[in-house]
Amino acid sequence: MDAETPAVLVLPGPVRRDGVPGLCAEVRDLLAGRGGGVVVCDVSGLGPPGLAAVDLLARLELTARRAGGRIRLRDPAPALGALLDLVGLRLQVEGQVEQREPAPGVEEAVETGDPAV
Repeated sequence: MDAETPAVLVLPGPVRRDGVPGLCAEVRDLLAGRGGGVVVCDVSGLGPPGLAAVDLLARLELTARRAGGRIRLRDPAPALGALLDLVGLRLQVEGQVEQREPAPGVEEAVETGDPAV
């Protein structure tokens, strides 16, 4: 596997709390030899979404960021995406363009004749 090809981690279901440290260690190991990058997490086998899945994904993202990388989700169920949105956990999904903050110093244009606020 070259540095351009993201590593893939298939997440088994159902999510169990005692399996989280091992999966975090796998993410850390996958990123260690790459100097950062992306680990693609295949979440198609996670089963019905719940707070255990949200907790797992949050911990994997935190682990990846600490190692200088990110995770990207592959094949999330629509319900999982809705739950992640509900709790405010914004994760990149394969095939979607990453949303970024506007560049610093960019302001909205003001039309002439607008009252000053």
